[in-house]
Amino acid sequence: MLGAVGRCCTGALQALKPGVQPLKALVGSPAVLSRMSLHAWCLSGRANANVNYVAPAAAASVATGRIVAVIGAVVDVQFDEGLPPILNALEVAGRDTRLVLEVAQHLGENTVRTIAMDGTEGLVRGQKVLDTGAPIRIPVGPETLGRIMNVIGEPIDERGPITTKTAPIHAEAPEFTDMSVEQEILVTGIKVVDLLAPYAKGGKIGLFGGAGVGKTVLIMELINNVAKAHGGYSVFAGVGERTREGNDLYHEMIESGVINLKDTTSKVALVYGQMNEPPGARARVALTGLTVAEYFRDQEGQDVLLFIDNIFRFTQAGSEVSALLGRIPSAVGYQPTLATDMGTMQERITTTKKGSITSVQAIYVPADDLTDPAPATTFAHLDATTVLSRAIAELGIYPAVDPLDSTSRIMDPNIVGAEHYDVARGVQKILQDYKSLQDIIAILGMDELSEEDKLTVARARKIQRFLSQPFQVAEVFTGHLGKLVPLKETIKGFKSILGGEYDALPEQAFYMVGPIEEVVQKAEKLAEEHS
Repeated sequence: MLGAVGRCCTGALQALKPGVQPLKALVGSPAVLSRMSLHAWCLSGRANANVNYVAPAAAASVATGRIVAVIGAVVDVQFDEGLPPILNALEVAGRDTRLVLEVAQHLGENTVRTIAMDGTEGLVRGQKVLDTGAPIRIPVGPETLGRIMNVIGEPIDERGPITTKTAPIHAEAPEFTDMSVEQEILVTGIKVVDLLAPYAKGGKIGLFGGAGVGKTVLIMELINNVAKAHGGYSVFAGVGERTREGNDLYHEMIESGVINLKDTTSKVALVYGQMNEPPGARARVALTGLTVAEYFRDQEGQDVLLFIDNIFRFTQAGSEVSALLGRIPSAVGYQPTLATDMGTMQERITTTKKGSITSVQAIYVPADDLTDPAPATTFAHLDATTVLSRAIAELGIYPAVDPLDSTSRIMDPNIVGAEHYDVARGVQKILQDYKSLQDIIAILGMDELSEEDKLTVARARKIQRFLSQPFQVAEVFTGHLGKLVPLKETIKGFKSILGGEYDALPEQAFYMVGPIEEVVQKAEKLAEEHS
């Protein structure tokens, strides 16, 4: 603590050197500070590195430097006096577009090594650089909903500036005393997720799935359901993925009503740092999205959903920058700070006594190698995994969540309750039994099975179809009215199928419905059509 105060006071006193007058802007006082007031300022939250939400204002530059070297995305800047601290944002003067540099290392001889948040084309040695006196600050608050911004908080949706409070993208994780120790399910209204691999409030979920199996639709339904069931907001951080996908997602959200361009009822804020961005932007865009989510949690007491697509690109960008910064590479060429970088970000995603951030992270597994350091480091932080299977998608069952591969840490009778736990395990057992019988059915046919096995197969097929569900965001292209199913209804439905209450109903009646009552109605309708 004293060390932090000392460093802060040293920095403030350095600023009092002749010819440099940053303190007016920094402290907001026109008078020169006395030693006593300087000490009080240092001890107050004004000098603290913790999050402080302030109204946007033109920040006065603290010091001026000049570029001495440009090595790809890394730029060395020399200052005559007033060396900027690590993680401070610098701005290159005299450019048409704003170029922000983030201080990464102090090299000695008044030189800092920085990471560029945009392309470094056109930079020349001797070019003037201004220290902003603070880390990168981005807009936060309800004004960000329905908008797209980049890593430094600039709007990129051509709908004008975002005028609101700002917050620094670097912040400490919540203190232990501020965290909530209660384990609670975040009910999504999606049957297969809530029953078999439930999400914990403030948990981290890994979303695995190839192209075209429904990741985007599942993400949009989660955003929609959390907004409707909990009144919560969502933040989507596009980290190093295709620009086309980001564009498609934005327009699909507009079509499905998740983003409303006409008024302020949008439910999601978007932050993009796509594949074409330099590694500096891709390494920081997840933090920008997280900062927007933290505001809703800490200031508005919301349960926020944070989507990161794709968390692997965050690690990949860090490894690209690491070599340029002169760090010795670790295993498989990754940065030596891999676990630290990942932990610093993931620890900020948690439940506090005010609200929660629940994170759904799409995970790319390079060469399907789960032991690769990047996915292996991510797995250590996950509370649940949702695996989307192409084989299930080919059966026409959506969402194509694999009920046997998906897992959750809170699938524990002490947390979810004995009834929920028993029903979930019963469903998984019958599906596993059906899976082991499929080879026999393929070779010998259904007739060769025992009566008990035939009953198992019939119930498993009904359960498999009952795990499908019409989504509200997919109404436009399925023609089915979307359903949000409460957890009690989900448990009741699967319990009655396992108990054999609906053995007499045809399996088509279980396909693409909400709660179990709709199965009975659909069966009656099918019977009428056949008669």
